[in-house]
Amino acid sequence: MPFIRAILFILRLMDSAILLVIVLAYFALLLGIAFYTSRHSNNESFFIGNRNSKWWIVAFGMIGTSLSGMTFISVPGTVGKAGFDYFQVVIGYFIGYFAVAFILLPLYYKLHLTSIYTYLEKRLGTTPYKTGALFFILSRTLGATLRLYLVIKVLEKFILKDMGIPFEAAAIVILLLILLYTFRGGVKTIVWTDTLQTTFMLLALLVCVGYIMHTLDLNLGSTWSALSEKGYTELFRTDPKAGNFFLKQILGGMFITIAMTGLDQEMMQKNISVSNLKDSQKNMLWLSFLQMCVVFIFLTLGGLLYLYASAKGITATGDDLFPTIVVKSGLPFIITVCFIIGLISALFPSADGALTALTSSFCIDILGIKRRNDLTEKQVSTIRLRVHCTFAIIFLACVFFFREVDNGSLIQILLVVAGYTYGPLLALFVFGIFTKRQTINSLVPLVCIASPVACYILKQNDKDWLGGYTIGTELLIINAALTFLLLFLCSKKGNKYVAADIRNEGKTDASKAARLDGDESPLQLADI
Repeated sequence: MPFIRAILFILRLMDSAILLVIVLAYFALLLGIAFYTSRHSNNESFFIGNRNSKWWIVAFGMIGTSLSGMTFISVPGTVGKAGFDYFQVVIGYFIGYFAVAFILLPLYYKLHLTSIYTYLEKRLGTTPYKTGALFFILSRTLGATLRLYLVIKVLEKFILKDMGIPFEAAAIVILLLILLYTFRGGVKTIVWTDTLQTTFMLLALLVCVGYIMHTLDLNLGSTWSALSEKGYTELFRTDPKAGNFFLKQILGGMFITIAMTGLDQEMMQKNISVSNLKDSQKNMLWLSFLQMCVVFIFLTLGGLLYLYASAKGITATGDDLFPTIVVKSGLPFIITVCFIIGLISALFPSADGALTALTSSFCIDILGIKRRNDLTEKQVSTIRLRVHCTFAIIFLACVFFFREVDNGSLIQILLVVAGYTYGPLLALFVFGIFTKRQTINSLVPLVCIASPVACYILKQNDKDWLGGYTIGTELLIINAALTFLLLFLCSKKGNKYVAADIRNEGKTDASKAARLDGDESPLQLADI
């Protein structure tokens, strides 16, 4: 018996070593792409990809960014308890992409922005601008590191534990590798690496679905019947008091997309790297359709995994379901390889893009390097690299923090975090676009902090205070509405401004807008 256990241990160690080699080879491929795409790159390449990205490449690559490792692990795990009701949120995502394409993108292209938060400065002033940028930095840091933690956690279970590699060491190495292939090329590199990673993620997804269907002797029709018999395909929830009521989920999903895509520097940085508005809108609309299809397949995979687990006597649920089946059910090694490749392919589009976007936002919005004429290209590069490395260290600290507070279902934590942090950012943009009033800028940071705090208190007591009503994904809407109301109460009638007639191929130089009266010189939507 000790001999057999030793043999099994050696075999597991060999499998882990092979998986580790595959992961390192994958990184080598990313580094090769980074080296090729970063040739002759400059700061403009890093921040905006020189505005010559192809829309169809951006659209395909953004599937990986919008889904991430969180979708790869957590979404299938939700099917056991909630069926397909996550798809209600995805329907909201689909609607939200249209708002981004036809309301926000024209605004960004008209102003020829590098950082989308510059709009807040042009319209409301410096304090709202920096407040919005800081809320993005907070939101994206928490969201990206939550996704990063989940994937490292799974890699630890698959590879690192058997080889005696500590979780902390793996996290440090992964972040160093991400730094290596993003610090020079930035957006120009990420557009291409995201495309590669999305391809591998989708191939892994389809292979896993196909293998489980084959193992369970199912075809497309019988798969749907089997899932329906177990109640896994239940979609629309009709209890208005429940957190997953379909109208709440759809509306919440719509505003989550507007906030987490349309008002997110990471996502928009790739969109506005496309050369013109029309192609950028094509990118957004195709992304909305492709994302619906891919999430539906992930949910189907979740149902299949639960059927497979039941057939094999496996009791895992939630985030542990997919990894446990791959580890304990005796699947062919090639399926394990596909799972690992799919997982790391889902990880890096969210981690590398976030690191680049956070560097861009902090450099442009907080440090203001685009305004400083006293900095040479080399000095800007030095500042950018230092900021990039600093955010990598912050990512590492957050990953270690999430390891301590992990409760087993991180997709719900992600949506709640988005509800608290993106609400003020959404309210600032809505206030700027749909009103002509001017905020009292000294009060803006207080308002943007007070509203999430109030929403947190409300969320903790929702059933008692609201007659059994449970707040779900509409938390973002409530937070944004409260922030908007407070901003309106802390505002005054806007001064009259005249925007100079300076249209050059659709570009508006807001700095030339002439101020006739008063305080700072915000730019009205009508002027644009």
